[in-house]
Parts: sequence; structure tokens; C-alpha cells
Amino acid sequence: MAGSSTQNSGGASAAAEAELLARLRAGEDDAFEELVRLNAGRLLTVARRYVKSEEDAQDVVQETFLSAFRSLDRFEGGSRLSTWLHRIAVNASLMKLRTRRRKPEESIEDLLPRFLEDGHPVRPAVAWRELSDDLLSQKETRALVRAGIDRLPENYRHVLLLRDIEEFDTEETAEILDISLNAVKTRLHRARQALRGFLNPHFRRSSA
Repeated sequence: MAGSSTQNSGGASAAAEAELLARLRAGEDDAFEELVRLNAGRLLTVARRYVKSEEDAQDVVQETFLSAFRSLDRFEGGSRLSTWLHRIAVNASLMKLRTRRRKPEESIEDLLPRFLEDGHPVRPAVAWRELSDDLLSQKETRALVRAGIDRLPENYRHVLLLRDIEEFDTEETAEILDISLNAVKTRLHRARQALRGFLNPHFRRSSA
């Protein structure tokens, strides 16, 4: 999966993970503590993308480790241990959201491109000024992108998060959300268009 290198950045090496997995399966007392220490921070970051409160995010991380511990004997090692935990955390986050009453969601129609009868766009696409790595790493820029993602209706937000942030592929996203491949592709396309519509006023190139 494309996101594996991102998800594992700063964590244990593949060899160290394999050794840790062997210790976990052997029931060593300090192995689980090491698993938590190596992965809790990144899993908390994942949970915060989905649930809004810090308490809920902490609950997701706890549930992730408990679930992993209970199903450790079924982990076949086909992926990195940290990637496996990441997937559990995503599912735990979505499960927590499903137990909550959904609030009315904001329409994204105003953010999507509109077209005239002749097929031309009502509002021509605007060119964005080039975003340097420094600008993309700025807290303000990240906050704008986060705000744009948060404005998306849940069905679109989750697809965008899974595909573009968590970097699951289309098939994995469809499996996680229990929707068709076509639904993933359609929602992702509309979500990206809506996000660009939200960000246009902030990143458009000056005409001067």
C-alpha cells in the first residue's frame, strides 16, 4: 500500500517489528508496553482525523490496542505490524462515529463546479499560486486544509481521508466503508472538487 512508508515513518524498522511480534506471541511482559510506546502517538493522530474530541480519540487508541491484542493470533504478518494497527485504528474510529447520532451536514453543492448549457463552466477554474514545501508545512495552511475537509459531508470526508490522507487504495476503501468501487471513485472526485472550491479563495494566483 502506498501509505505504508508514511504510516511507519519514525517507527520501528521492519526487522524490529518482526522481533517485537515474536515477543508478543511469546507472551513477554514488556512487549505489549513497547508496542504501545512505539505506536500510540501515530495512532492518536489517525484517530483525531475522524473523531472530534480528545477523549474519543484516546478511546479509539485504547480500543485499537485491545483489539490488536485479542486478535494477535490471527495476524498473519502479510503487512507491517504498524500498518495493521493503523487499519484497526481507522475502523475503530469509524465504528465510534457510527454509534453517534449524525448531525445535519452542510451541502457541498456550492463548492462544486457548475456548467452552462453549452458545457462551459459558470466559474472558470482559477490557477493556484505555486505552493512551496515551506508553505505546505505551515500551521495555517494545514489548518485551512483541515477546515475544508471538516466541511465535507461525512460520506465524502471519509472517502477523502482514507484515499488521500491514509493512502488506502480504492479496493481497501470500498471494503472499509462497505460501499462499491464506483461509489468510492464518485465520492472521491466530488470531495476533491469541493475541497478545491473551499481552498480557491486562499490559494488562487494573484492577477497582478
